[in-house]
Amino acid sequence: MGDKTMTAEEVVSRLASGMTLGIGGWGSRRKPMALVRTLLRSDIGDLTVVSYGGPDVGMLAAAGRIRRLVTAFVTLDSIPLEPHYRAARERGGFALTEVDEGMFQCGLRAAAQRLPFLPVRAGLGSDVMRVNPDLRTVTSPYADGETLVAMPALRLDAALVHVNRADRLGNGQYLGPDPYFDDLFCEAADAAYVSCEQIVDTAGLTKGAAPQSLLLKRLSVTGVVEAPNGAHFTSCAPEYGRDEEFQRRYATTPWPEFAARFLGADEAAYRAAVRDWRKEEERKEEER
Repeated sequence: MGDKTMTAEEVVSRLASGMTLGIGGWGSRRKPMALVRTLLRSDIGDLTVVSYGGPDVGMLAAAGRIRRLVTAFVTLDSIPLEPHYRAARERGGFALTEVDEGMFQCGLRAAAQRLPFLPVRAGLGSDVMRVNPDLRTVTSPYADGETLVAMPALRLDAALVHVNRADRLGNGQYLGPDPYFDDLFCEAADAAYVSCEQIVDTAGLTKGAAPQSLLLKRLSVTGVVEAPNGAHFTSCAPEYGRDEEFQRRYATTPWPEFAARFLGADEAAYRAAVRDWRKEEERKEEER
């Protein structure tokens, strides 16, 4: 019930190499990028990452921090296949567990409910079963006798998510059109850390927004970080859209060059580097 506010650095100090880390958001939408960048500034690695992947996965893969990735896809949305993820995968940089989107959701839901697995039809009759030989099926004990996939729980040591607003107790609110599965990531984790655009008083969470927008409950949240623009360059509707121009720069720049310029010492350095880059692009446009 106490104040759960902390810095991004304090969040990362609670993480460790070898953990199973869930990252919320979807593709290149509402990813906790400020927390991911802070993680990249540490020496933490050997991670099992569980994510509907976007640049969070691409950056961690390019930096060699992932041991195994559990995902349904890795995309930048407007760029269909995340290029840094693809390059790392092609050179055999990590192991991959790839499942159907619905199976992934069921895995999170099973973990949130502290169940070993949940039955699901998705995956039957597809190559999902072939490329995941450890998956098992179960037979319904009822009259239908249906065969279903037993999707194992995706239990997480820690989860990172980003929302529009939160209070100091850990209640989190999304204001965009889609909650994704950030609540399940938090409930499936032993510790959940939420970055947000703004920390407000608890009463302020329902000013101008429906109670149904209160996605995260304080009981499933360990820490809260105020991080304005903390999803950049992914979108955080309605606060801001995806920074397509900067995303293209990320996608077309070799990782060592991108990391050297834009990771910096902290988030202030990141924002300064982005501003400097934008001014350079404006000058180039004027010269043309």
